[in-house]
Amino acid sequence: MEHQESCCHKTKERSENEYKSLIHRLNRIEGQIRGIRGMVEKSAYCTDILAQVAAANAALNAFSKELLAQHIRTCVVQDIRDGKDETIDELLATLQKLMK
Repeated sequence: MEHQESCCHKTKERSENEYKSLIHRLNRIEGQIRGIRGMVEKSAYCTDILAQVAAANAALNAFSKELLAQHIRTCVVQDIRDGKDETIDELLATLQKLMK
């Protein structure tokens, strides 16, 4: 997998399996968020809503872990092999954002 410069933004070509897996996770998360909105609209009990929020957060974290693993295995490894050490700083900055 390689990424390309397009204007000022990098892009990444993903395999069909990677793409389908990420989109499947995002569709499920989107459904969870709609469900939470529906619970609020129906005046559901606070702890019930919070339980669903926790589930949505866990799903987002799982998505992030999958995407990060793919990024390290493909983009980061290739950039390091190509001598682009600045990618390590980019990865560290990304990890800092994820761990807030």
